[in-house]
Amino acid sequence: MVEKARPIALIPDPLAPYFIAPAWRVGDLIMCSGQAAINENGAIVGEGDFDIQLAQTFANIKRVLAEAGSDLSKVVKVVIYMTDMSHFPKIVEARQKYFTAPYPADTTVEVKGLALPELMVEIDVTAVT
Repeated sequence: MVEKARPIALIPDPLAPYFIAPAWRVGDLIMCSGQAAINENGAIVGEGDFDIQLAQTFANIKRVLAEAGSDLSKVVKVVIYMTDMSHFPKIVEARQKYFTAPYPADTTVEVKGLALPELMVEIDVTAVT
């Protein structure tokens, strides 16, 4: 029997003020909300610094996946939104740093803006447990 869908909760939850679940687990599938450079207390990290924002974003992804019973090695799909495609080489480096072969499927797009104007990158992932 397939496990019912259930939200993944974080304490503290930096997304709570926006009425967003950090992720949902449906059976063995984890669908994460977009993660960005927002720390556990809801403060933006690394304003104006793409490298710091990218590192915080991946730290957040790891935290959500761990709470859901998964990790970066089980990510099957990545969607990356960034406000400046000139940072794309850093995304390629990050793929090598945070993932291993076989690499997850990926979509990377440049957007005009993200939910908060200080944010430069947002990433959502889908993983298995």
